[in-house]
Amino acid sequence: MFKYFIPVIVFFALAGFLVTGLYKDPTAVSSPLVGKPVPQFTLPKLWDNEIEFSESEFAGKVSLFNVWATWCLACRQEHPLLVELSNSKVVTVYGLNYKDEISEARRYLVEHGDPFEASAVDATGRVGIDWGVYGVPETFIIDKQGVIRHKHIGVITQNDVQLTLLPLIRQLHNESM
Repeated sequence: MFKYFIPVIVFFALAGFLVTGLYKDPTAVSSPLVGKPVPQFTLPKLWDNEIEFSESEFAGKVSLFNVWATWCLACRQEHPLLVELSNSKVVTVYGLNYKDEISEARRYLVEHGDPFEASAVDATGRVGIDWGVYGVPETFIIDKQGVIRHKHIGVITQNDVQLTLLPLIRQLHNESM
């Protein structure tokens, strides 16, 4: 008789795991890089590939580093918020153009506004791997010492900006004053 209950018990256990997973926030995936210095890298800049972009760009200022691509619909959705953040001058916004065509990326920024102080070109995705990028968009907040303090996976919403990003950015601006 007990052997008939085993499949039922297994079914309910699996269903419990499924239901629990459905209520988890997919943007809340922890990153082993939070609390560690940004990975070392050197890439060409989007607007002038003769000039290099490296981790030294982040030194001495609080920065937002956004991984984006023109083929990414979610990136297009959050782009106006990045432009708004950049225009507010609250944080220096940098970009990592991920596995994209340079001409497409340039054209997109001309048409929709360029929120980036500078954007690096990661044509192969190698640097994205070093940053632990799961997919685009992803956004990192970096402190003045070049330490990653926050990682946001997925589209940044106005709610994310108001409740998470701006309070952290303000805190980081005040830390070493």
